[in-house]
Amino acid sequence: MNTNILLETGTNELELLEFQVGDNNFGINISKVVEIMINQDVTPVPNSPEEVEGVFIPRDKLISVIDLHKVIHVPHTKSGKEIFIICEFNRMSVAFHVSKVKGIQRISWSDISDPPSVANGNNSEAIGLATGVAKIDDRIIIIMDFEKIVSTLNRDAGLDMNGMDRVSRPSAAVGNKHIVVADDSKFLNKMITDALSSIGFHNIISFSNGLDAWDYVKSFTDKGDDITSHIACVISDIEMPKMDGHRLTKLIKDDPVLKKIPVLLFSSLINEQMIAKGKSVGADGQFSKPQITELINYLTALLS
Repeated sequence: MNTNILLETGTNELELLEFQVGDNNFGINISKVVEIMINQDVTPVPNSPEEVEGVFIPRDKLISVIDLHKVIHVPHTKSGKEIFIICEFNRMSVAFHVSKVKGIQRISWSDISDPPSVANGNNSEAIGLATGVAKIDDRIIIIMDFEKIVSTLNRDAGLDMNGMDRVSRPSAAVGNKHIVVADDSKFLNKMITDALSSIGFHNIISFSNGLDAWDYVKSFTDKGDDITSHIACVISDIEMPKMDGHRLTKLIKDDPVLKKIPVLLFSSLINEQMIAKGKSVGADGQFSKPQITELINYLTALLS
């Protein structure tokens, strides 16, 4: 897909593909989008959840189609020209069936707020699946937790826990070191912290956005050379409301005291381009969801 994807890193900006499902406005990071096409005929898959419309094969690649109308329980439009948004994340290709695409919006992550904890009306189902909410002009745009949607329909699409019984377990001293986790998906945030706890890390604090994580980390700037005894490592997603992981990494690495803290990026967006961006802001390691065992083995070795 040809888009003016942002080349500068650490600016806390993103390009958001705005689309509609029914009358509701949604957004997805353009970095996840491979292609947009008119909805196609699909082949139903026996015994699949009703939200999984079926599969189709564009250019010799089998892709599952998830109908977002059924996910958030809204009726289809009557135009007959609905859209498939084909995405790649977590090493998977998925097509999301939506009503229509409205365009690309360039905004700051600081303009994206955490979703409300309680919602009423037509948006309540969607808000329950949201990682953030943005206001553009007079429109409210909901950024959905696409990883949670896919993982709920296919458990194999969540974090890959295979091999957890063989990961390097930390010593008692290492297990007590202080780790900060930042991930906007409540679903994946809990899976990450639970996985770390299960193998022996006991001092973990997690945040749902980069700004809250940054406010916490920078409160330790008076610790000087002893900083890593207070915060041993930061594990961060890239996509997050208020402040993204690249901006968080840049702020940490630009600070003369905090720069000693290792920052590991753990994201569904890790690819060649994103690895280059992560290096440019000083990330100490980058790992693609769902391979959490690779992250844990690296973390244990790093802190040891």
